[in-house]
Amino acid sequence: MQLPNLISVLRLGTAPALLWLAWYGYSRTVLVALVVSFASDVLDGYLARRLGQTSTLGARLDSVGDFAIYVTIPFVGWWLWPGIIRREAPYFIAVIASTILPPAFGYGKFRTITSYHTWAVKLAALLVGGSVILLFAGWSPWLFRLATPVSVYAALEEIAITFVLPTSRSNVRSFWHLVGKQAMKRNGELNG
Repeated sequence: MQLPNLISVLRLGTAPALLWLAWYGYSRTVLVALVVSFASDVLDGYLARRLGQTSTLGARLDSVGDFAIYVTIPFVGWWLWPGIIRREAPYFIAVIASTILPPAFGYGKFRTITSYHTWAVKLAALLVGGSVILLFAGWSPWLFRLATPVSVYAALEEIAITFVLPTSRSNVRSFWHLVGKQAMKRNGELNG
């Protein structure tokens, strides 16, 4: 197993650990584990590119690990900080929908997990991940509230990519890159 894939598998294993820690009330440890989890998300992609170990399997493992952490966060939050979850419920619902709907559309079309890793998704993960940690640590909710529309945009972009792609593919920079490449390909075929 390649190092980036191992990091993704370990992040996937963080989800049940977070649930266990939250269930038993270890709020500070949960915050540290979330920081480590989000840092590992950045690290596995960086190492994969740096070591020349990018692969479809690695992209899918990364996506599954991200999905597991994002779906776990509301449960962890509910057990440890129920007042915050209730107060910020519309934003959490939007982020959860942004996490669940794109892979559901992708699976519906391709019968496999999509793993586009768009620029918007990377930005959303950074903003939402960082702001939810700060939110749970007692900071103002405004950073999380401002990060939520970025997450929604990233989800809509992934859904649009799924509709446009004829077959499943990993690592698509953006919808506009995809459409531009397809237009260039069509023009090359018409002119060639």
